[in-house]
Amino acid sequence: MKPNKFIIEKQVSEFRRDNGFSLSEPITLKSLLLRLNILTVFRPLSENFSGMCLKDKSEHRFMLINSNQPQGRQHFTIAHELYHLFIEEKPTPHKCNPGCGSKNPVEQCADMFASFLLMPETGICQLIPETELKTKDISIATILKLEHYFSVSRSALLYRLLNMGLISENTRSRLAEIRVKYSAICFGYNTALYESANEGLVIGDFGEKARFLFEQEKISEGHYLELLHKININGMQENEDSTRC
Repeated sequence: MKPNKFIIEKQVSEFRRDNGFSLSEPITLKSLLLRLNILTVFRPLSENFSGMCLKDKSEHRFMLINSNQPQGRQHFTIAHELYHLFIEEKPTPHKCNPGCGSKNPVEQCADMFASFLLMPETGICQLIPETELKTKDISIATILKLEHYFSVSRSALLYRLLNMGLISENTRSRLAEIRVKYSAICFGYNTALYESANEGLVIGDFGEKARFLFEQEKISEGHYLELLHKININGMQENEDSTRC
């Protein structure tokens, strides 16, 4: 069964509203992950493994994201996993590679959710000059503005514009052939969006909970430091002061 565009749009609107976002503004995903208390770990993984997520019966949520992939793609993966964690009725743990043409209906829904969530139609149209909207001839300057405003990959943006009917398949193919980093540099944009990042980053309250258990003498100092090590934090870097924050 193919994804229902109208149902996905409704789910995105409700998710944005529930989390304090308008229907047009970009989403700061790291802040959202922290607010939603999703323990998120960024690790270097294989190319065909973009990420995965887990949710237990107590509603604890976990996300693993491939730090080897460009930031724009990481953002799409995060939004894709948000669908599994908050929209899908009975999510099961599995390896995800969003945006790669999966025939699985649930994965297609997650991809559509991610696209609508990260690149809201109203927000996109607000940033495109009227002349370009009328002619459906979107310039590379506008493409760059859009992908940096919404922090998404060139590929994801072009497919979003195509599905919105703002560009043709021929235009999408032509724009996709333009070297991404080179075009960004030519127009004065930073290239960090197109590069891998966040290796070793952990978002969530794992460390806070470990600290609480240590201060309540529920775990030993050795166990506390071992827990910090699991999220790539060197608990001994401050030597004797490390446990006297």
